[in-house]
Amino acid sequence: MASNFRTSSLCSSSSWTHKQNKTFENALAKYDQDTPDRWHNVAKAVGGKSAEEVKLQYDILVKDLKDIESGRYPYPYPSGSSG
Repeated sequence: MASNFRTSSLCSSSSWTHKQNKTFENALAKYDQDTPDRWHNVAKAVGGKSAEEVKLQYDILVKDLKDIESGRYPYPYPSGSSG
């Protein structure tokens, strides 16, 4: 997942470090939607964030992904280039 893409969105709730973002992403993979107390578990894994903050972070992530998939944001590399 592109953590840097969300940087501007993240500032609207609270600051998230790169390490917290990576831990958040890993915790989402570990605690899927069927996990009881998912947001509490993700918050505990991230550290320093509440269940409400990680749920908001997830909502921002989902919105960003939908925007990318809809073509609202162009792919960063021209066709045929490597990067």
